[in-house]
Amino acid sequence: MANRSRADIRRGIHSRIRKKVQGTSERPRLAVFRSVKHIYAQIIDDVKGETLAAASTTESSFKGKTGGNIEAAVTVGKNIAERAKSAGIENVVYDRGGYVYHGRVKALIDATREGGLNQNGAGDAKSSKKADEPQAEEEKPSKPKKESKAKEDKKEVKEPAKKKAEDTKSAEKAEAKKKETPKKANEETAKEEEE
Repeated sequence: MANRSRADIRRGIHSRIRKKVQGTSERPRLAVFRSVKHIYAQIIDDVKGETLAAASTTESSFKGKTGGNIEAAVTVGKNIAERAKSAGIENVVYDRGGYVYHGRVKALIDATREGGLNQNGAGDAKSSKKADEPQAEEEKPSKPKKESKAKEDKKEVKEPAKKKAEDTKSAEKAEAKKKETPKKANEETAKEEEE
């Protein structure tokens, strides 16, 4: 197995996330990047290829302050939420950038929610799909799924086989009891006669 750096692993995770998460003009993508000293957030429309709003700890308002802590991430989250609201953006899709949803990344995303983004509970790829599903269902009525004939045949074959196995086991037990009963009765009578 090849030695991979943390950055390479994060890039791989981020590429898998980006296969599922895409920003549109209706719900742009909020991308997070963090370094040791700073944290950055951008709201991106991937269809047009535009950055609609951005905030980071490298701005002039952060001069003299550290950007590598949770308080700075919260401030950046509130700033990006305000800028998104002023640009008319209410809902975003979160892209954690391959980082674990913990610490500064979590603080930034939670601050954007407190700042007014995604108030209706939408925010990840799964909920965006769920929001789109009711429209699709109205257009196409759902059909009950039919099992293939092979599966039905297998079920029919398994059920009688199980019943036969159970019947044979119960029949064997009954025969064994019948055989044991006369032996026990004979043994008991023999003991009584001896006494």
